[in-house]
Amino acid sequence: MPGPQIRVTAGDELRVRLLNDLPAPTSVHWHGLALRNDLDGVPGLTQDPVAGGGTFDYAFVAPHPGTYWFHPHVGVQLDTGPQAALIVDDPHEQGDYDEEVVLVLDDWTDGWGDSPDTILARMRREGMVMSGQAMGGMDMGGMDMGGMSTADQPLGADTGDVAYPTHLINGRMPAAPVTITSTPGRRIRFRIINAGADTAYRFAIGGHRLTVTHTDGFGVRPVEVDTLIIGMGERYDVVVTAGDGAFPIVAVPEGKDDPAGRAVLRTTSGTTPDPQTRPSELDGKLLTYGDLAPTQDAALAPREPDRTLMLDLQMADGGRRWLLNGAAFGEHEPLEIRDGERVRLKLRNQSMMFHPMHLHGHTFAVAGRSGTGTRKDTINVAPMQTVSVDLQADNPGQWALHCHNIYHAELGMMSVVSYVA
Repeated sequence: MPGPQIRVTAGDELRVRLLNDLPAPTSVHWHGLALRNDLDGVPGLTQDPVAGGGTFDYAFVAPHPGTYWFHPHVGVQLDTGPQAALIVDDPHEQGDYDEEVVLVLDDWTDGWGDSPDTILARMRREGMVMSGQAMGGMDMGGMDMGGMSTADQPLGADTGDVAYPTHLINGRMPAAPVTITSTPGRRIRFRIINAGADTAYRFAIGGHRLTVTHTDGFGVRPVEVDTLIIGMGERYDVVVTAGDGAFPIVAVPEGKDDPAGRAVLRTTSGTTPDPQTRPSELDGKLLTYGDLAPTQDAALAPREPDRTLMLDLQMADGGRRWLLNGAAFGEHEPLEIRDGERVRLKLRNQSMMFHPMHLHGHTFAVAGRSGTGTRKDTINVAPMQTVSVDLQADNPGQWALHCHNIYHAELGMMSVVSYVA
């Protein structure tokens, strides 16, 4: 893992047959793609789960170029590794780069630490655990005793519930990292995907600055930074000009003490960077959403919202349940919209953990710029923060909206954006 990459060109029809060789039901969700609703891969909402030994055929036209990925949408299967990149090329793009590399970041415990199912069962039983002590029923008015976000900790002090034994880049452990080989002066486009279940990463390449060109598949006006934070489910494309030497590529688990995921960029012979090396770029200019502006072809046309919907992100029962608008999935009231509307979603985080919120079947514009903000499908909402996003209701169906911390989602933090007549 990750699995074999799928690569198509925008406008191509892609046909994929899922053959389930697992001893449990599964499905495939095409993360970030605005597909027909019945192909979105959410059992109980858009399709029946595919039983062990069963098959399911997905067939769709790739609608937009960009960096995407696919993964199961059943339980915590994502945390056992069945996921891979889906790259949709732009036939009209004239990229200012010489070569391209896809990097998949992942947190890993299965077969080494506790299994994801064991972790989930413990969370259901004990709630959040801090320093080995279960929090029990201490909700503190909806707060889970994490930490507020600061400049040094933009996602807060408590960013995850799982301490992972290791973190991977393209399936390789830090002691045996994948090596990207190039030559000095070549411009490399890195497509970075966070496939982790419970971990945001602070990403940097030693000795290099990152020119950010895309987020979640959509173009942004290029901005140069030293480092960026990528939440679960987010993707960033960056371009770097390769230096002369061997350089560490690092993905540091944000807010965790876990060891960093590592890879190597090598352009000449020489000593491989020490696995403990911490690039100074990690402490340099950090990308924020406010630094990003969409390219002209990626911008959502300015328009006042026809409807505003509130979505409160909450913890309950000491972390045994995570809620949206006071309800767990299955007990939820759908968020109703109509085809053709411009809809503003106000995401109000009433907990003290960050939540990477992902909407299926659509992209949205980060609000605050008359509907012309950066286009995304997954956005980090920091503790006690409110983030507003605008979406164009142009893909009818029943669409999942959930936290991409897979444990939070499985403990209830999912709802449905529902088109009505």
